[in-house]
Amino acid sequence: MTPKSSLGEFEHHVLLAALRLGDEAYTTSILTELEERTGREVSAAAIYIALRRLETAGMVTSRMRESSERGERRERRYVRVTPTGIALARGARQRLLSLWDGLTIVTGGHRA
Repeated sequence: MTPKSSLGEFEHHVLLAALRLGDEAYTTSILTELEERTGREVSAAAIYIALRRLETAGMVTSRMRESSERGERRERRYVRVTPTGIALARGARQRLLSLWDGLTIVTGGHRA
């Protein structure tokens, strides 16, 4: 497991989407969540790579689970954010909020 103290923007997005989805987080559900929330097109390969990196760093765990959708049964790799991933996300949020604090030129005169 590689120690990681910060996240790249896309890994951060994938981690947050996985947290939002909870027990239903797998590549396609994360892709849909990101596209809906960010308005940006995302590739499944990019999510797969980010999840592999996050798992190697100990921020998510994965497990195979059978799923039935539209009458079809198939196995999918579901992910769950670990306490380490949650702690890293919290730290990233605090650092971003600290950087935004007082930037009224960007926030239209309102404190972030």
